Amino acid sequence: MALPLPPGLTPAEVAFLCEMEQVTVMPRQTLEGLDLLGGSIPPLDPRRRAVLPLWLALLLKRQRRANIIPPPWLNPHSLKAVLDDETKNDERFSPPPRLPPVAPDTTTIFSPPFLPSSTADAAPDALPYHWLELGEMLLEAAEDDFEDPESVRRYLRDLREVRLSKVRRGTDQLVAAGSISLTGAGGMEIAEGRSFITGVIDGLRKISASREQQRRDREREEGEGGYPGTADDDEDDEMEMQ
Repeated sequence: MALPLPPGLTPAEVAFLCEMEQVTVMPRQTLEGLDLLGGSIPPLDPRRRAVLPLWLALLLKRQRRANIIPPPWLNPHSLKAVLDDETKNDERFSPPPRLPPVAPDTTTIFSPPFLPSSTADAAPDALPYHWLELGEMLLEAAEDDFEDPESVRRYLRDLREVRLSKVRRGTDQLVAAGSISLTGAGGMEIAEGRSFITGVIDGLRKISASREQQRRDREREEGEGGYPGTADDDEDDEMEMQ
């Protein structure tokens, strides 16, 4: 019998979706174009950069057919600036990248991972939705394409710890206001923190249900036996009448 799946995406599923992120590569040899379900890939020329899905860029990198150009926000100086902003502001996450303008004659609205937020032309001061998993994948497969991979790895680890601590502290807001703001949080952070947050919500629901049940039991007991002190008051009234 199949067990029920947990709500939301698992970390493995989030990492799978991250492989559709667009990254910039520098081909090392001429390759023919491809017609894929997600669109056509133009022919690759070693003299020109190309924007490819992450999964294809990783494949070409492992085959030594292309080098991956890390996005500007994976530069150590950019990561340090974002880390400083995260440390100074305890109540919010660093702002995400701005959405590209939408043409007035179209109703198509793109969202991660179909945004150019991880290409060589991406904003250097904003972490995209799949920042954590994309950074780890690039460090694993294309470490030699980074100028200082150890610093990048260290800043990513520090950013992850700081931002996850904000998710945990957000439970105080959840208890007080009944909601929690995750604006700017990444896909992997939401997937990893979902079990913790839902556990807190379930605990609050149980506490609320227990209090409500106690209130109903108290009202029922008062309705069946009368309010406290009613019997004594009746006896005093009878003695005064005598």
